[in-house]
Amino acid sequence: MATIPTMKTETASAGLDLPPDARVGIIAGGGSLPVEVAAGSAGQGYPPFIVLMEGEADRLTELCQYEHETLALEAIGSLIPLLKRHRITHLVLAGEIKRRPRLTHLRPSLSLLAVIPIVVMALARGDDGLLKVVARGLEARGIKVMGAHEIVPNLVAAEGVLTKAVPQKSDWRDIEAGFAAAKAIGALDIGQAAIAVGGRAIALEGIEGTAGLLDRAKLLRGHGRIAGKTRGVLVKCAKPGQELRADLPSMGPQTVEAAHAAGLAGIAVEAGRSLILEGPATLSRANELGLFIVGLAAAEPAYG
Repeated sequence: MATIPTMKTETASAGLDLPPDARVGIIAGGGSLPVEVAAGSAGQGYPPFIVLMEGEADRLTELCQYEHETLALEAIGSLIPLLKRHRITHLVLAGEIKRRPRLTHLRPSLSLLAVIPIVVMALARGDDGLLKVVARGLEARGIKVMGAHEIVPNLVAAEGVLTKAVPQKSDWRDIEAGFAAAKAIGALDIGQAAIAVGGRAIALEGIEGTAGLLDRAKLLRGHGRIAGKTRGVLVKCAKPGQELRADLPSMGPQTVEAAHAAGLAGIAVEAGRSLILEGPATLSRANELGLFIVGLAAAEPAYG
């Protein structure tokens, strides 16, 4: 049985340790993470350049206040020349990219020929393999890839109970079952989350993401597939050996709302290896709904 942590630990916050002439770029997908990274970078004296991924970035009003350009996924071959043109030295991949470009739809260019091997290798791998290939390809061309947590360390989940509500004894059994299941599918590069009810995993995250996972759990409860079982926990954790500079597990206010709608008692995330987006709003909403949020001791070093 896991021990309920009683102390909240604060994530250390320090200024960016970058050269004075560094230029931070952000490849912006969907959600609030690109917004928070941009604000964090600008607040530390590095106004970012935003690459808005066409059809993916959805917080345009906030992101377009910075210097920016829009890039289609099919024009990914133009990414490195674009970054070089704007003298980008450090790059953050932030936000959700829901689709991958089809090789047959890539826009031909001389710059694309140079990165075709990288694109082919990336598309042939799972999500984490893709991110590792992309990061290495960028760094081979002189652009340092950084994680969102390096820009805004206050987003990283702390260890301990973070809400007024705390897990009950039965919730810890669910947390243990969900954590084991999430790590198992993470090792296969399938997903980062699992839902456990009654001491066993009842749903695993797939390509539809956490929102889809919570929708399925809600349907299972509504259809009586887990009738008689109350409470339950959503557990999110990084994949074993994950590339931590992109695609860290994250949760936000929408996750809390969806977990509550699915009848769950709370959410557990891996401390130091997960992000809590829109932190004050997320914790406030969890408190309003009576859900617990807990940061679990990391299974691997916090930053790999």
